[in-house]
Amino acid sequence: MKILIFSVAYFPFVGGAEVAVKELTDRMPDGEFHMITINHDGRQLAEERVGNVLVYRVGSGRLARYAFPFLGAWKGLSLHRQKNFDATWSIMASYSGFAALFFKYLRPRVPFILTLQEGDPISHMLKHVWYIYPLFRQIFKKADSIQAISKYLADFGKRMGGRGTIEVIPNGVDVSLFSRRFSPDDLEEFKNKLGKNLGDVFLITTSRLVKKNGLADVILALKFLPPNFKFLILGIGELEHDLRKIAEKKKVSDRVRFLGQVSHTEIPKYLAASDIFIRPSLSEGMGNSFIEAMASGVPVVATAVGGIPDFIENGKTGFFCEVGDPKNIAEVVTTVAEDGMLRADVTARAKEVAATGYDWDFIAKSMRERVFEPVVGFRVY
Repeated sequence: MKILIFSVAYFPFVGGAEVAVKELTDRMPDGEFHMITINHDGRQLAEERVGNVLVYRVGSGRLARYAFPFLGAWKGLSLHRQKNFDATWSIMASYSGFAALFFKYLRPRVPFILTLQEGDPISHMLKHVWYIYPLFRQIFKKADSIQAISKYLADFGKRMGGRGTIEVIPNGVDVSLFSRRFSPDDLEEFKNKLGKNLGDVFLITTSRLVKKNGLADVILALKFLPPNFKFLILGIGELEHDLRKIAEKKKVSDRVRFLGQVSHTEIPKYLAASDIFIRPSLSEGMGNSFIEAMASGVPVVATAVGGIPDFIENGKTGFFCEVGDPKNIAEVVTTVAEDGMLRADVTARAKEVAATGYDWDFIAKSMRERVFEPVVGFRVY
């Protein structure tokens, strides 16, 4: 099986979608995967192998994503003449979706697989494509198969006119990594390094610092919580300056710690040292970070938006708070922190959900059997 992937970003520029591609392709060693992506900083190799994917980079700079639909399709045609691909695979229905669509127009017999990983509000997404809306819908209509990481995005695919099969297959997590345990001495030493005092309650998030993740609402919620509640933020993003200003204005700067980008393999230790994972998202396609926290045995506080209700049931596998309501966030956090029996029951169920339904090996098997095999007749033994 030879698959041509269109993706706006790839390693070293990664988010949940890019991690998913690597995890999936690494688990399909009999497949031959080629990817066209953008050379975002102009410093990456024009061609290199990353895991089981041969990566080709086109364009660079701030305007590269706008040229990508054309550059990507053109490069794809050139590669197709050499490789004779069995299918194309677009990661999200954005600029990469247009590249795959243009390729489909030119090579209609090559099956087109579309993965929906979008995390931004659908209204926001549609607002940005209003001037080419009919063409945007063609991405969905021309896809022979659509894989959505949540029911929410699957419904979006249907509404946009998807005619092919639509399969809901979520992203996975490395359950073995996030469920590992640390010795009491190592964990105590790490807590001391983080400045965790006796009686402190650490709220933690692993998030891009963007509006949709609702981090400002957590900072505002600290005003309704006792001083021993602290907030650890793992991640970087465009709103860091604004979030720091909010913390200063509300006089909670000493209770908010911006820890920057943390290695994925180090995140489990931060989770183990913390008490509650929180991300009161305004929108969410799925959210791998929630599953990672569930696998770690940390109770999760989230909002019932987008794909989150696929894996969080309020009071059963996590806790819901209201969107954009700092006071309610504080109330829910207080309940989770004070009710140890409820917290233990919920985290036990959440760990089971993460282990049985979101392990990458299980997700890769689902992708092979429900997406790739029906489209290209691929078998992996």
